[in-house]
Amino acid sequence: MGYENEKYVSFLNRLIRITHEEPYDKEEYVNLIHEICIDYNLAKGETEFYQTPMMEQRGIGEKFCDFDNGKADSVLLRIRLVSESKAILIATVYTEEALKERSDEEMTEIDTMLRVILGFVARRRLLRMTEIFGFSDLEGFSNFRAFVRYVDIANAENRLGGKIAFFIDLHNFTMVNQEIGRSNGDTVLHNYYEMLKKAIGDTGIVVRLGGDKFVGLFDRSIKRAIYDLFTKASVPYGEMGESKIHISAAAGVYMIPNPFMLKTNGDIMDKIVIAVDMAKHQANGGIVVYDDKMKYEKAHVKKVQSKFRDAIENEEFLVYYQPKVNIDTREIVGAEALCRWIRDDVVVPPIEFIPILEMNTDICKLDFYMLEHVCKDIRRWLDEGRDVVRVSVNFSRKHLVDVDLLDKIIAAVDKYNVPHEYIEIELTETTTDVMFRDLKRVVNGLQEQGISTAVDDFGIGYSSLNLIREISWNVMKVDKEFVPKAVEDENSISNIMFRHVIALAQDMGMEIVIEGVESVDQLDILRKSKCSIAQGYFFDRPLPLKDFEDRLDRKVYPE
Repeated sequence: MGYENEKYVSFLNRLIRITHEEPYDKEEYVNLIHEICIDYNLAKGETEFYQTPMMEQRGIGEKFCDFDNGKADSVLLRIRLVSESKAILIATVYTEEALKERSDEEMTEIDTMLRVILGFVARRRLLRMTEIFGFSDLEGFSNFRAFVRYVDIANAENRLGGKIAFFIDLHNFTMVNQEIGRSNGDTVLHNYYEMLKKAIGDTGIVVRLGGDKFVGLFDRSIKRAIYDLFTKASVPYGEMGESKIHISAAAGVYMIPNPFMLKTNGDIMDKIVIAVDMAKHQANGGIVVYDDKMKYEKAHVKKVQSKFRDAIENEEFLVYYQPKVNIDTREIVGAEALCRWIRDDVVVPPIEFIPILEMNTDICKLDFYMLEHVCKDIRRWLDEGRDVVRVSVNFSRKHLVDVDLLDKIIAAVDKYNVPHEYIEIELTETTTDVMFRDLKRVVNGLQEQGISTAVDDFGIGYSSLNLIREISWNVMKVDKEFVPKAVEDENSISNIMFRHVIALAQDMGMEIVIEGVESVDQLDILRKSKCSIAQGYFFDRPLPLKDFEDRLDRKVYPE
């Protein structure tokens, strides 16, 4: 074996040793590549890695150059390999045109060493891709496995105590996509994630669970900065980041005690899931901090949800009617149907089950159950020759995603051959533009069918005036909180606003119903403002069917 072959064998052995060591010595590896290139008169050596053939065609991959003397003008050898996972690996060596002619033996030696190098690159790149695929999603966000790994390591090193765990669900992100386009929406999502990562730094981690939901950990020392990102982040988008949009989230957080030792992943995840669920069902979202009472509240939620189907089938839900009264004539002019759950001879207060049913579509089933029972009662009253009044039935905003809602309401009323003028549908205002359009469509459709529509709780939400400007309601129900107190001055802000809103609604042809009237003083305020219809305990609480029928037969309340 000659000198050149001995040097080749030395190069090859060193190359095999270096590329199979873990961890490998990068500096030694690069120095060896330089030696080989110089000894074999190679001007440049580079490797390429592409995850798929399609990415190779599009030029989306990684390219590495470990040696370049600036004299490369001719390709000497190019090797392209396809792995079992269809990843593409390419190695290319260049030389000067004048040095292109090589012996077969030399080309074999270069080929062999190049394949060893490719094998090394393949292992390093594929290991890296395994890390990426294992702990990142396809869009470049760290995933839940990365969170679990971080928590496990921090737990083993006793670093979890005192940190804050969080679960956030961004508000109305569908609306963001509709407002600025899905591409910009994706940019906002990435930028928001990067803002969180930067703020958290090496104190913790943030990962995406999917869509617009994120979980993570951070130190209490940066709580204020992170909370600000939860409630009022200004996130850039556009080619140069020239535009910004405000992002907020419903956030569930858990203050991890110190000391703390994790036994199962549920020790953290169960708590932030409970907290974020509560945050999502609060009126304004916001941040909810977990405490142990929430476990029992969650158990109550599951209990109500599990018993709901049987309660519907067993007709445990009863319709109670609260009269609407003309305060001048004291005559019953209408009623609102309110739900009462009688279970084991005990009345379950609405506050204990209505908010829970609104967490999913169970509330929609209950609304139609109520509408059907009201229609049954009205049909019977008509058949018995009673003087019937219009009855309002509450419908949750959850219905607005149902494109067939209008047809279903009409079908339920017509099933019992109830004249449409005896039914009124009460709807509350909505917080999104998409649902607002659906609300307008449903209200207009009901009115075309002769069914009255009422906007409930007017004066509570922020968009109330827009609600009556855009939609022609038949009835405005004003919440008692909007009614001025008797002790207030005639020219107080509350009195001025109340008088003007009432006058505005009357000018628009709406009937006004004031809810929650309980005193003579409130009646006096209504009379001064020319509001003639009241509903509240001053006249009657919500009444069981038989008691309401007795009231209906008497028709007029005594002085």
